[in-house]
Amino acid sequence: MVDSLATPSPRRGLLLGGALLLASLALAAQLARSGLHLPLYDFVEYWAAGRLNAQGANPYDPELIHQLERATGRTEDGVLMWNPPWTLPLVMPFGLLPAQPAHLVWLLVQLGVLLLGTALLWRIQGGADDDRWLAWALTFTFLPTYFALTAGQISPLLLLGAVAFLALEKRGQWALAGAATVLLAIKPHLTYLFWLALLLWALQHRRWSLLLGGALTGLALTALALLCNPDVLGQYWHTITTHPPAQYRSPTLGTLLRLALGAEHFRLQFLALVPGLVWFVPYWLRQRRNWQWSHQMPLLLLASMLTAAYGAWPFDLVLLLVPILHSAVLLCHDRHRARLALLGYALINVLALALIIGRAEYFWFLWMTPALLVVYRFAGSEGGSFPRSARGAAGSETA
Repeated sequence: MVDSLATPSPRRGLLLGGALLLASLALAAQLARSGLHLPLYDFVEYWAAGRLNAQGANPYDPELIHQLERATGRTEDGVLMWNPPWTLPLVMPFGLLPAQPAHLVWLLVQLGVLLLGTALLWRIQGGADDDRWLAWALTFTFLPTYFALTAGQISPLLLLGAVAFLALEKRGQWALAGAATVLLAIKPHLTYLFWLALLLWALQHRRWSLLLGGALTGLALTALALLCNPDVLGQYWHTITTHPPAQYRSPTLGTLLRLALGAEHFRLQFLALVPGLVWFVPYWLRQRRNWQWSHQMPLLLLASMLTAAYGAWPFDLVLLLVPILHSAVLLCHDRHRARLALLGYALINVLALALIIGRAEYFWFLWMTPALLVVYRFAGSEGGSFPRSARGAAGSETA
């Protein structure tokens, strides 16, 4: 009985997901008929790229993107989708719809991902079902969640990838766990330490099916993109090598280094990976014998974001709900520390809200990941401490 409660049925999850998708489609159609029009913001880049690739055109061509986005009413310069080609099959279905209905479906699916994903994440990390409301409260009071939803960003799918990987790895479904990592590969630069750890762990434990599942899923998605547009790989490579997003000051250590050493050289941003790799080597050597992904994933994501070369925009930080919820689970039975951690969490969000109200440039959110890391470390979550009940459950699953 306990096992059946601790491990949700995959069929139930599929039914819930299918019902959510159908409800989203129906609601989006109804809203579109009623004439509701929401600002497209960043969603327009995914819609335009998906539409162009589905038509066999170059989804990474700035001029084509500009023309298509202008047609939706956008007045600013066109914004490119910088995500790699295996992302295109995920956005092409939206590109087949008119922009406004597609946007509504996108938002509803993203909302569903956040609701279902964080509930599952709470359970994976050892949270009690009766306290699931806390997972949702933290999710929807976290300012990056607001950023991701209002901007129409793709970042919640990265969170879904992390949650799905943790859930499937815990069940020993290695090939499917590998397949889930493709969602994290939508923005691989934000999780680069996870990829390194995954490779080393899979080699250490000979989880060949995990690596194969990830590789085959990535290849399958890329093949779907190529089926519509055989030149898409070359088009992507041309764009990222000749027109990198150097005009954007992302809130990362990489941007700080580029500004300090030579703002005109985008490649300098990748120096930020060095301290991340220097930290990772002793961390891996210390933890590799007792590695449990539900313990190590939160800190890997924080360290990756902290030392990212590019990105880590406020809406990308929705991925840090993984360490936030992990901290909450750890503190559920320590009210004093929980109050202090909650105060830190509230201060972080209040300061972020002040920056939003003051219309601050995104670069000035640079402090947010380090602040979240401080709160996480305060919760005692350095990949080792975990509630006793959760430790027992995790051990039984991975044995």
